[in-house]
Amino acid sequence: MLASTPKMNSSMKICMKIAARYAKCTVIFAAITVFSFAQAAGQASAIPTARLINPEDLVKLLQTSGKQKPLMIQVGSHVLFSQAHISGSEYIGPASSESGVQQLRKRVESLPRTKFIVLYCGCCPWGRCPNVKPADDTLRAMGFTNVKVLYIADNFGTNWVDKGYPVAKGE
Repeated sequence: MLASTPKMNSSMKICMKIAARYAKCTVIFAAITVFSFAQAAGQASAIPTARLINPEDLVKLLQTSGKQKPLMIQVGSHVLFSQAHISGSEYIGPASSESGVQQLRKRVESLPRTKFIVLYCGCCPWGRCPNVKPADDTLRAMGFTNVKVLYIADNFGTNWVDKGYPVAKGE
């Protein structure tokens, strides 16, 4: 038994080193994951309330005759847009991606900077939406002054479709 003690100690030391490295990697991975989610989560919540429009108010605006209708841009997923979107809105692409932001810039570059634009997504609960804030930031940086973001608390289905507001399906 005495002869095997040094081998066990040496094996135990190796196992302890491996376990310590594994634990360190796990902690680093967890920190990166939390940071990534924290960065994406809450972006929409950082948009000032003065720049938001509620679904009820947008519906009233769209139903009012004689007023100039806003350009409505969906900045979420194509699947969501094809399932149901606000009648008359345009699909641009997820503004959380560089290609979506580029499409947005391309679509609005020739418009007057006072054009009334409504952005919306509806992919998920407001506090976790990764798309509306980058879209809003892009338009603000381009000098647009009349931009509203549709406040969708839960998701597009719950806060728009289920309430019977006007929708279109498909492309």
